[in-house]
Amino acid sequence: MLPVDLHSLIETNERPFVVIDRDYRIVAANAAYCRLYGMERGEVLRRRCHEVSHHSPQPCHEHGELCPHLALFAGGEGGEVLHTHYDGEGHAARARIKGHAIHGGDGRLYLGEAVFPLEAELPLGCEEMRMVGHSPAFLACIDNLARTAESEASVLLYGESGVGKELAARFLHERSPRAGRPFIAINCAAVPETMFENELFGHERGAFTGSTGQKKGLYELADGGTLFLDEVAEIPLAQQAKLLRVLETGEFRRVGGTNTLRADVRLVSATNRALLDWVDQGRFREDLYYRIAGIDVSLPALRDRRDDIPALAEVLLARLAGPGQAHGHLDKAALHKLKHYAFPGNVRELRNVLQRALLHCRDGVIGADDIVFQQDQAAVAAPVARAKRTDPSLKGAERDYIRDLLARHDGHRRTVADLLGVSERTLYRKLERYGLN
Repeated sequence: MLPVDLHSLIETNERPFVVIDRDYRIVAANAAYCRLYGMERGEVLRRRCHEVSHHSPQPCHEHGELCPHLALFAGGEGGEVLHTHYDGEGHAARARIKGHAIHGGDGRLYLGEAVFPLEAELPLGCEEMRMVGHSPAFLACIDNLARTAESEASVLLYGESGVGKELAARFLHERSPRAGRPFIAINCAAVPETMFENELFGHERGAFTGSTGQKKGLYELADGGTLFLDEVAEIPLAQQAKLLRVLETGEFRRVGGTNTLRADVRLVSATNRALLDWVDQGRFREDLYYRIAGIDVSLPALRDRRDDIPALAEVLLARLAGPGQAHGHLDKAALHKLKHYAFPGNVRELRNVLQRALLHCRDGVIGADDIVFQQDQAAVAAPVARAKRTDPSLKGAERDYIRDLLARHDGHRRTVADLLGVSERTLYRKLERYGLN
């Protein structure tokens, strides 16, 4: 038996905490642990830990996971691991687990586990904002984001197009002390250069022709919360200086205004560019880079977390079907095909592949033949695109080439800009010039 004061001691811990014996049985659990798994204390005690946290009859190390229990009782030391647990409703919940050696009054060795949930509870109806995965690369990224969220430092998210940088930014916000305050996002590549300052800082009445009223900018609207600058590399150099000033002082003026305003904003930025290379090329200010990259976090590409594809596909299919509707399922051959594809477009491309597959499958079961990737489409689209080329001029050839790329890549402008070797802002200008919007 454990001494009574040990039960009282673990109850003082605000984090979920549990004490486990050599046979994996839970001998003590605080109220926070019971709440986490939606169970009464009497239901938790004497059950095996993996039955509660993993909903599994086997210990987690038998499924290839690192296990604090095994580390302590086989290796003699506690440890810290990242795990995917399941709450009382069966939802995946990533957590950091710290294992400690506890010696009972009877001389026996016990494992004390402190559980640190990595994700904040999402607001009701916001399940589509949840990040999905359990692979080592993904769990390490989530742990890094959770630690970063506790800081007030600016954050720069690196990742290929389609990896979910805005989801990561929302994760940082919801896990931070600023949760519940505004989260404001702006795609810097989609804002015309002449409108950037107005979009970010707002304007006063009469600031320019047609401004009949005052408008608050996105920076001001983010006061107390988080401002997310997606595609931050696309901010024009002239505007970078204005952004730097407000980040250094916290002060700004609306366009056409004379009053100095202040806002308390945490900045999260994202890019798929090698931003330091852009600094060397003079395309991005070095002082602004160090202002926005207080902490940098890299998000893994889908090809580096292939084990997450089945879970991601299941969630995406459910979202595509809509709430309360039956959704499609993948057979083994389709899953095998998905897991052996590189996905240059990452999770965004996976969603598009599944959306197309749903149109071709029968009875909601997606087979391997229903899965069509971008290069498969390109092989079909190229002859059609060539047949449409009727303008022999250089501009006509460029227009047809861009139209061809857009067709091959499902209209993903970021991908097309990368293939052309231009910024997304330059691509927007070309689309307007050639009437391809």
